[in-house]
Amino acid sequence: TTGSGIEILKMGDLEKRSDSFLQFWKKKTCVLTKDSLNIYADVKRSKVKELKLQSIKKVDCVERTDKFMYFTIVTKDDKEIDFRHSAEQACWHAEITLALISYQNREAVQDFKTRQDESASPGQERRMARAP
Repeated sequence: TTGSGIEILKMGDLEKRSDSFLQFWKKKTCVLTKDSLNIYADVKRSKVKELKLQSIKKVDCVERTDKFMYFTIVTKDDKEIDFRHSAEQACWHAEITLALISYQNREAVQDFKTRQDESASPGQERRMARAP
């Protein structure tokens, strides 16, 4: 947990492929929280790009070589962002996928509760759905 109370699920270095013509790999410090993947341009963490989980469609194209694990984050507007990390590191793609599933589950439960609240008429008891 950070000083601001944000729960950190994973923190470390990833390499991100640049969008430029030459597509260089650039080392980034990344922080995964329950709501976003924060990608810092430098170690001082002065400039951050926040990739909110709500904007991610899926984690795709996982490939392992002797040196690296490669994966692609696909956003809801079909933008692809390529990452890699050393093969010895813990699997970032799995951590991001689990955070994404957890986020989507929280959203689904909240959506369900909102619909339940809207459909309950005054004076009627609200029944909660139970998991099997």
